[in-house]
Amino acid sequence: MVFFPSSLRAFAIRLRPGDDLKQSLQDMINTQNMPAAAIVTCVGSLTRASLRMANQRELTTQTGKFEIVSLTGTLSPSGLHLHLAISDKNGKTIGGHLANGNLIYTTAEIVAVELLDLSFARVQDQQTGFRELLISSRE
Repeated sequence: MVFFPSSLRAFAIRLRPGDDLKQSLQDMINTQNMPAAAIVTCVGSLTRASLRMANQRELTTQTGKFEIVSLTGTLSPSGLHLHLAISDKNGKTIGGHLANGNLIYTTAEIVAVELLDLSFARVQDQQTGFRELLISSRE
């Protein structure tokens, strides 16, 4: 295990009705030229939820009114790895990997941090078979 300390710079973002949650975060990474970032907090709501559940290839997509209970993960120019938990009108909660197509209902209020001393990349990992996080120090 290797630890990578870093200074931080925080960003507050508010997404509006109809915005795509994942695409908006990728746009933020691209327009702000952030080599490494992470989600601190997110509250809001969705009209469409699209998640990939654990060890599944197909997406689970639902329409309705959902509260965003949690959003967490890492962001890089080479890809995002985000997990989303949502609840429906009865409080039933589901979660999984955030896919494109999660559309904002009223708002998404997000705080993200850029890790100023680090760079993230997503690279193929032979052990897991997935594109995993590679952390490096910025020079």
